[in-house]
Amino acid sequence: MEATDLVPLAGENYALKLKHSMQELLSEISKKSPNLSPLVSTFYELMQAKVDPPFELIWAYAAINFRGRNEEKGDALDKILVAKDLLQLLSACSASVCAAKSIVLLAPVVFVLHGVIVELLGRELRCKREKKAMREVKSLVDVVLGYISLSCHNKVYEEESDSVRLIFPFTDLARLWVAMNDDAFESLLPLVSSDVCDWICSRGFHVDYLGGAIIMEVFFLKLCLSLHLATSKEGLEMKLKSWAVSSISSFQNTYFLEILMRTALETPLPLISILKPEDEILSRKVIFDALLFVDYPFLYSNANIQNLTLTKLIVTHGAVEYFRGLGDQNRTISYIKAFSASRLPLQIIKWVSSQNGLEEKAGRANGSSPKALTLWLLSLENQGIRVFEDDILKNHATSGLDISKPEHSASNLERKIADDDLFYVDNAGGEGNTGEDDEQNKLISDAFVAAAQTMKLPNNKARKRKGKHSEKKIKFVKYDLHQNSKPVKARTSTADDNSSGESEVEDPISDTDA
Repeated sequence: MEATDLVPLAGENYALKLKHSMQELLSEISKKSPNLSPLVSTFYELMQAKVDPPFELIWAYAAINFRGRNEEKGDALDKILVAKDLLQLLSACSASVCAAKSIVLLAPVVFVLHGVIVELLGRELRCKREKKAMREVKSLVDVVLGYISLSCHNKVYEEESDSVRLIFPFTDLARLWVAMNDDAFESLLPLVSSDVCDWICSRGFHVDYLGGAIIMEVFFLKLCLSLHLATSKEGLEMKLKSWAVSSISSFQNTYFLEILMRTALETPLPLISILKPEDEILSRKVIFDALLFVDYPFLYSNANIQNLTLTKLIVTHGAVEYFRGLGDQNRTISYIKAFSASRLPLQIIKWVSSQNGLEEKAGRANGSSPKALTLWLLSLENQGIRVFEDDILKNHATSGLDISKPEHSASNLERKIADDDLFYVDNAGGEGNTGEDDEQNKLISDAFVAAAQTMKLPNNKARKRKGKHSEKKIKFVKYDLHQNSKPVKARTSTADDNSSGESEVEDPISDTDA
């Protein structure tokens, strides 16, 4: 027995051995034919020595055990089995890890699931084994979503700096799971764009933002599978939008929300590997509607609310320009009014004015439409006043705008919307100390119902005459944001249509459809 074996694995000795073992592991995997078997016992010993092992140790231990098991020779079902075993190991080892880190640990599982889905979508799914694999991967995506939701609700996001600090750079940790290259981090997150990856990197790989990226990836996997497996397009858009709103409300994760908003600005969406080209527009409708038609109460409890509101402004402007380009005037009008009637314009004007010693009247004089506010902020940037936190967001803000024009020159469409086309988000919630949850439910339910009613208007009758009302009515049963285990029901009733029915939006596509 060596003398080093007699040294107890605690305190500084534990940290030193972990550091040396990680360095040895990273050095070994850089070889053409790495031999990791001698390290298995070392990392197992480190795992057993702590009740709450460090994030990096869990990550490395899982990588050593599963590296090489996902070989090309294995088919989709074999890889799904690997993902299941990996999820079980990671969830068992991360019981004491904070919520953000437990979600980041899912990155390898999501990476494997993405590969399986890409493989299956490239086939016609004729044989029984391939059909079974598709059912299995869909079920596992649902399990991962459920695990994330439980993590968000049952684990507290710690405020101490140690909870968001990694011992080793995440770029090195990513190399344990993907082939050796210069973009291991981006390769590990295949559904996150390069711009968003760069933005996360600029934040020092803060685990909360990394966790938000993982949540978004699983959200996208579910959305694309639902689109691909749908047997009928009728009512699909509304089902998916209801599911998306329910999911965002359930997670209540502002990091996920901000990353989703930034990703929605990308053209094309980073879903091309798992999204059929004909579903691009529908997926954008689902994402934009869920982001812009609902004023999520949890958004305003975040300390980073200023940057979140600016991001939402630019996303609204981007969505307006995108659907205006498609000739979808109805949706364009709704986005403009949803933003203008919310609390966001006033908050942005107050924040920018107070931070830079400006008169609020100057901001209000420019108007509260997305385009008018964006032009105002860009004019401030041109005057040397820093408004946007990064150039990526600023570049999206300038897209499609002529900033040489006066900042109040919003489009005619934004200035000439009749009152009967208004889309309002009820922001009166939070008054009083009772019924707060009901008020939040009402806020989200009412806002989305109004959006659904607006979207149901035929394109050639998008402008209602005063005194006239659409006969189609959409009614949503309230759901509890804190009880997402209960399915949200969406019911449609039409005066001249008997095709009304119900659907569970937490799983837009049932197993029978698969």
